[in-house]
Amino acid sequence: MKDEPLLYVYAVVRASGTTGPPPGPPAGETLGAGVTTVAHRGLTALVEEVPAADFDEAPLRARLEDLDWLAGVARAHHRVVAAAGGHVTTVPLRLATVCRGEPGVRRLLEEGEHRLSEAIDRLTGAHEWGIKLYVDEPSAAAGAASPGGGAAEPASSGRDYLRRRLGDRRARQDVDDTAARTARDLHESLARVAAETVLHPPQQARLAEGPGRNVFNAAYLVPDGRRQEFLDTVTPPEDLHAGLRVEITGPWVPYSFTRTETDAVGTASEAARTGADGGPDR
Repeated sequence: MKDEPLLYVYAVVRASGTTGPPPGPPAGETLGAGVTTVAHRGLTALVEEVPAADFDEAPLRARLEDLDWLAGVARAHHRVVAAAGGHVTTVPLRLATVCRGEPGVRRLLEEGEHRLSEAIDRLTGAHEWGIKLYVDEPSAAAGAASPGGGAAEPASSGRDYLRRRLGDRRARQDVDDTAARTARDLHESLARVAAETVLHPPQQARLAEGPGRNVFNAAYLVPDGRRQEFLDTVTPPEDLHAGLRVEITGPWVPYSFTRTETDAVGTASEAARTGADGGPDR
């Protein structure tokens, strides 16, 4: 077994009558010399031979602490998954899923056959869409504290200062309450169109791509036939409270909806989605 090459497993697709993997990224944009396939019992794994110096058990443990290296692996992982997902229903596997040779890959497919087949059936004909709600604190607070849009008068005494602080606190609370109501109403409307939903924790400021504080972060599995209905359901900017902003991303390979023991959760989906390849981020 030690003589078997290490095979990085990116994703699983339904086996087809054609040979070879679905179209993938150009050479040099993956982790090795090229993506190939291993088929077993109606499933096909997209795999690539990778160097033992990085991906054998001991070095991989150390490498997973290197965030720059991990981000590079995640970007390559997402490139392969996204390329395959453009042609066939694709179930992404967890970042750094590595098997010892083709026998190891076949064992992975055999052990996960039911879960992986169910995931492919459930995800066929649907894509993931992401919805985030942001609060621009200064704009939202100004809108809550000064509905008329006029500038606040400067404080002339300690009492005025305390009154102003109390007013600011109430304005922030009003903003938070408004954002919570907006998020609830938006989610309820979108969930009626989507086949499934996943609520993610709000994104930390260092990961957020746009300005403002992320207060709502959700993924929706949307049947392709209802895509336009879903997009039309998103609250238009002109109907949002001052200082609130909705961000829509997608369509993506449904990372959030794989629900297998070897799915693309945690490090894989977080790192790949914040990469520089236009991948989904959550």
